Amino acid sequence: MDAQGRGRAKDVDPADQWVLNPSTGEYELRLGPSAPQSGIPSPRRPRSSEAAPARSRTEAPGRSRPEAPSRSRPEIPGRAVPSPRRRRGAPEEPLPGRRGRRPAKKASKGKKVLLWTGGTMAFVLVAGAGAAYFYIEHLNDNIASVSDDGASTGGFSKDKAINILLIGTDKRTGKGNGSYGDAGSVGHADTTILLHVSKDRSNATALSIPRDLITDVPDCPTTQEDGTQKVIPGTRQVRFNTSLGQDGRTPSCTMRTVTELTGVKPDNFMVADFNAVKTLTSAVGGVEVCVGKDLDDPDSHLKLSKGMHTIEGEQALAFVRTRHAVGFGGDLSRIGLQQQFLSALMRKLKSNDTLTSPSKMLDLAEAGTKALTVDSQLDSIGKLKDLGLELGKLNTENLTFTTTPVIDNPAEKVKATVVLNESSAPQVFDMIRNDVSFTAVKEKKKKEAAAVAARLKGTKAPASEVRVRVLNGGAVAGSAQETLSWLQNEEGVTRSENGGNAPASLAKTTLEYSPDQADQARRLADIMGLAGSAMKPGESVTNSQGLPAMTLTLGKDFEGAGVSLTTPTKAPEGVQKSTADKVECAK
Repeated sequence: MDAQGRGRAKDVDPADQWVLNPSTGEYELRLGPSAPQSGIPSPRRPRSSEAAPARSRTEAPGRSRPEAPSRSRPEIPGRAVPSPRRRRGAPEEPLPGRRGRRPAKKASKGKKVLLWTGGTMAFVLVAGAGAAYFYIEHLNDNIASVSDDGASTGGFSKDKAINILLIGTDKRTGKGNGSYGDAGSVGHADTTILLHVSKDRSNATALSIPRDLITDVPDCPTTQEDGTQKVIPGTRQVRFNTSLGQDGRTPSCTMRTVTELTGVKPDNFMVADFNAVKTLTSAVGGVEVCVGKDLDDPDSHLKLSKGMHTIEGEQALAFVRTRHAVGFGGDLSRIGLQQQFLSALMRKLKSNDTLTSPSKMLDLAEAGTKALTVDSQLDSIGKLKDLGLELGKLNTENLTFTTTPVIDNPAEKVKATVVLNESSAPQVFDMIRNDVSFTAVKEKKKKEAAAVAARLKGTKAPASEVRVRVLNGGAVAGSAQETLSWLQNEEGVTRSENGGNAPASLAKTTLEYSPDQADQARRLADIMGLAGSAMKPGESVTNSQGLPAMTLTLGKDFEGAGVSLTTPTKAPEGVQKSTADKVECAK
């Protein structure tokens, strides 16, 4: 009986034929029984001096041939050996004396390969089913989680854009890490990246936030170890990295600080320490990075010659920590190096070399669950798997790394910290809030975008001829009257009136108009700074004077009279960015 026949034989568990080789970490087919078994036919003996009878050409693969009457099979004590049974619907086998007269149709090589591969996978799944359950429980036990303290959205959703806050701490816990820098560090937010993945999963932006950025840290309700809540008072105009660790602040406080800074509320957070860099890179067999010059940094213990290098473990940690050997020798230069490293890690994680290696995947699962601390919404391997499946839809060429636009702190004589660049940072934050790609990959929406943009093109009526009713549909109280006064007194839209509150709240401001009011709509859109998507061709309404008028509904995105409502469509000039699919060299 061949291997496939064994899998079909009665009372034979396929899992018994597949065993884990401790040397390779992979399952292997073992045809001989690993322990005495009862009630099953014995495996076919290997050839000896007495030649075994050859199988007929007409014998179907996977089926055993009845023994010739002249030969007897030894019985296994305690149970009779069952005779071979014909599968339901299969034709009867020819008599022994007539075998070989009609050759069976030979299966193609491709079919044999598919049969073998499919069978192998089925056997492995059966063999591993019980072990997999216990292994998943083991991985769940590896995961460390802390409360998000209500600072998140409640967790990512499969049908929405995803925002994950990635935090790397400078805490020196773990073997071999005490010699790096301040061994007594409480674990500040040394590296922070806001990862935004678009709703359609076609693109993503990884926004680095400098640790030395001066910002406000808000009051932070924080769950203590005993389960009680404590509000840690906020501080104004301090380094961003103090949002974690300082005064007992947890990652949820960093999450609140990011929300205050960018206007983006993260769905989840993940925190990694020094060990995460070492174990994850070792799990995938190292990542390949490029160095544009010889690097020798005694502070981070990094020493690399110019060219390509595969780094892992301690050397990988030294690479992401070095700053004195690259760029201007500051934190901003190190951010670029970290982005290069993460791009390399992303490429390695999505490579066939990793995805097709069971041992690497297991090592990665083990290392990842041990190295990361996640929020309470991601506290199981199932939830992490769901997030991973969503992130796995992304092509690395559409993952853009960029850094929050900053300038040197003008209040310092010796430059040590930075502040937001107010001319470009708000635009970057706005693009992330509105799910705008930094890589412009949404080709399938070009036609729709062109049609929307066309609404802004054409003649514009004079401001004095624009008739519009202004409604408040989610903006702060008083916004409709504020806008009305601004339109009439500063923009010359004298035929406008306050329509009060809208019947429903809107996320975004809209302007509805009839086809014959298109020229008025274009003028008002120009005055208000409305995008084409805010213009809604429809019907006019009758104003208080009995004349047709447009309807301007101020949504939750309205920030004040005179503030443009146009979402930027590209990154501002001067903002550095790179994509994860390209290899860039550290200089």
